Amino acid sequence: MPSKSLPKVVSEKAFRSAVEKLRIKEKKNTRERDKVSAARRRLPMMEIKNQYVFKGAEGSKTLLDLFEGRKQLVVYHFMYHPKDDSFCKGCSFVADHIPHLAHVHARNTSFVFISDGPLKSIQRHKKRMKWTTPWYSGWKTSFNKDLAIDGDKEHALSVFVRDGDKIYRTYYTGGRGVEYMGTPWAILDLTPYGRQEKWEDSPKGWPQTDMYTWWNFHDEYK
Repeated sequence: MPSKSLPKVVSEKAFRSAVEKLRIKEKKNTRERDKVSAARRRLPMMEIKNQYVFKGAEGSKTLLDLFEGRKQLVVYHFMYHPKDDSFCKGCSFVADHIPHLAHVHARNTSFVFISDGPLKSIQRHKKRMKWTTPWYSGWKTSFNKDLAIDGDKEHALSVFVRDGDKIYRTYYTGGRGVEYMGTPWAILDLTPYGRQEKWEDSPKGWPQTDMYTWWNFHDEYK
């Protein structure tokens, strides 16, 4: 018999039957997610009229420049903490799992990080984490504020589309809405223990900790 913190053991027939029963719910969930995505594609949009200049490794760039000639742009608002000149562990968790952007570019879409923090701090953290995703500084600009984002206290994701030189914001999200970007969550959700966080509905005795507390920079896990 397995320990109490493991699922019960059944026959192969019973196991396959249980998985296929769950598959019905999984397929329903997939279809519902597709409906939400369809509704997202039909949202109205607002024009971005202010001119912003961001600093990056290649010099200064406007918001239009960040499209790199493509039709769409996704911006991850990466949290920066000015009090101790540091970056968010949760945002770093997400940043570790951004795919090779060639796959995104193939669909006429660009992706960048923007932080309301100094470029030298961005470059220091980017080098430490060994990331290649384009990352720009919006330090001393009103970009985050104009989009109702507190870059010191919250992460967020914004989506833009352009029509010629005109730029429009088509969607934004924060909190768990950003989980689309995090591969580890998808992997852990497939396991019997899940994310091992207290908010999850798991059987009694399953290992669980407070949400967020286990997250760390990838070079600081024990």
